[in-house]
Amino acid sequence: MTTERAQEKRQFGHRARLALTPAQVRLLDAQAHAARATWNLLHDFWMMTPKCRRSLKAADEAIRRARKEIDWLAVLPAQAAQAVLKTYHQAWKNCWQGRADEPNFKARLRTVMSVDIPQGRDLQVTRVHRRWGMVNIPKFGRVRFRWTKTLPVGRQADKDNRITGARLVKDALGWHIAFRVQTLGTAPPPHAGPEAGIDAGVNIPLALSDGNHQDHGRPPRLPDGTADRDKWLNPDEKAKLLCLERRAAHRKSIRRHGEKTSRRLQNTYDQIKRLRARATRRATDWQHRTTTELARTYGVIVVEELDIANMVKSARGTVENPGKKVAQKSGLNRSISQEAWGRTVTMLTYKAARHGGTLHKVPAPNTSLRCSACGFITPGSRKDQATFVCENPDCGWSGNADHNAARNVLHLYRMGHALIPAAGRAVVRRTCGVKPAAAR
Repeated sequence: MTTERAQEKRQFGHRARLALTPAQVRLLDAQAHAARATWNLLHDFWMMTPKCRRSLKAADEAIRRARKEIDWLAVLPAQAAQAVLKTYHQAWKNCWQGRADEPNFKARLRTVMSVDIPQGRDLQVTRVHRRWGMVNIPKFGRVRFRWTKTLPVGRQADKDNRITGARLVKDALGWHIAFRVQTLGTAPPPHAGPEAGIDAGVNIPLALSDGNHQDHGRPPRLPDGTADRDKWLNPDEKAKLLCLERRAAHRKSIRRHGEKTSRRLQNTYDQIKRLRARATRRATDWQHRTTTELARTYGVIVVEELDIANMVKSARGTVENPGKKVAQKSGLNRSISQEAWGRTVTMLTYKAARHGGTLHKVPAPNTSLRCSACGFITPGSRKDQATFVCENPDCGWSGNADHNAARNVLHLYRMGHALIPAAGRAVVRRTCGVKPAAAR
């Protein structure tokens, strides 16, 4: 007798690289700058308008009037301008509920260039080759993109399986398109795999309680003991990066105070950004592959509830009370940030659910100091970042510190100490925007 499983909707994103000519790059850059300028003009309009007159209708009318009167704002499609307004209003909602700070001015050099395409029907995605697809961009035309994942297009698309929108994003490696995809599929059966506790570390990126540690094969530190910030680059790329950084430092030193950055210096900065972006993509690719394998293997995954923002705070103090081991703490902070533990947990959360498994979080205190063999807790048991030696005379267990912490994480889950996600509470801050109706 077979049991029919329920259908569930899934939403995921897929990012692909666009193949653009230099002229097309300039056109997309113009749209991105228009979107950023629309945000800034909308922010000025919102802050200068009296509170009693602020409304989405008034802001929408202001955007429409600006697009008619300013030619370079009209380069941005109307739907993309409406998406800017929607995003700006959502930013205020996040501020009112205490999830973020107030929306602010977007600077040209510190803002990610992006354009939103909120409606999927405008894209008209088609596959023209085994490796290439075509997508239509409003007020731009059809362009090619790398086809690396099956998308619901053509006869495969319907109201339940379709592309709902996309966002164009530019980084140091060029323009990319991030599709928003909605699918309807059968809910996966409960995963019958084993349980595993995971401890995120620096020496071992992901230490598992059963010893199946996941290592990316790149040492976190150099021979002199300092953190290796370029571990995802090969030796030739590291040498090139060092040469570019020295060149940039030299060209910056001969620039006069207040003088505009030269094209040569800006070109050097762009080459450095491309190498950094390449390293980031390799790290993200390793995270995706590793988390997918873990979600397929284990039915229950247990991790620590870490406050990463507090963990990477600087140890620097005041002149009267200077911080201790500031250089060592900064190197540790850099290593923690490079491993991107929060992104790993996010990937494990949705991938475990996709394969029928579950992810649980347990309290983090004392998982690194407790002996997983006898339960004895002493501050001196953690000899260094990599070694744990139990100081209980009746035990004396020794091993890798991250492996010991992973076993403790799994033990806490089995003892019933899994955390229950708290319901979000609406926190209203005193801001310059219009308060929500519940707070009036």
